[in-house]
Amino acid sequence: MHPVLLEFGFIKIFTYGVFVASGFFVAIVLAGWQAKAEGLDQEKVLDLCFYILVAAILGARLLYVLVEYKYFSANPLEIFKFWKGGLVYYGGLILGALVSFFYMRKHNMPVWKVADVIAPSLAIGQAIGRWGCFFAGCCYGKKTEVSWAIVFTDAKSLAPINIPLHPTQIYLSLNALVILGILVWLRKRKTFDGQIFWAYGALYSIGRFLIEFFRGDDRGFAVEGVLSTSQFIGIFTLAISLLMLFSLRSFKTAR
Repeated sequence: MHPVLLEFGFIKIFTYGVFVASGFFVAIVLAGWQAKAEGLDQEKVLDLCFYILVAAILGARLLYVLVEYKYFSANPLEIFKFWKGGLVYYGGLILGALVSFFYMRKHNMPVWKVADVIAPSLAIGQAIGRWGCFFAGCCYGKKTEVSWAIVFTDAKSLAPINIPLHPTQIYLSLNALVILGILVWLRKRKTFDGQIFWAYGALYSIGRFLIEFFRGDDRGFAVEGVLSTSQFIGIFTLAISLLMLFSLRSFKTAR
């Protein structure tokens, strides 16, 4: 595809960075609008989004570096070139969730109500950001003969060139859009706070687990040749999400 969007001499604007930044921007705008609609302190929610942004980038990059530690131990300066590609979503989600929890507790914000506001933003941000992966060629799929296969031809692409591959980046984007649609539908029907956020966790982990089978990039395995790192984390994410949905619903019913 087109890893470099624009180039002026030594200045390069990477397509990956543009889409990831655009995803964060749209996600923050949506979160602010949702916060206002729910009667929450919009300023605090927007401040929270800033901290989530920083934590998500750091967490996603850190997990990627840990997975690819052999490469980065030999090329340590490459660790800081995240705009070229190389973010693991689960790393950003985990660190972002931890930072969010402490921020909300510090400012006495209703944790699960705010989490429900943030969840759709996570989905739309990912739906947009995954197109950055597509143009950069990262997170590429396995070789395939399906009619919708994608062939990368740019030598700067992170994907193998001139080989038909599963467009897993698009699969991931579509998965996020489907989740967004479900969360929007659920928003007017939720019966307890936290329902939307943990529904997101369950839906994302299932979709990601399945799409991982079509991935062809070297992304690390928790169980070599059986479970990728993301699938392994996804199993725990799904279990925790289902447990929290059951617990919060039971607590609401008991009250």
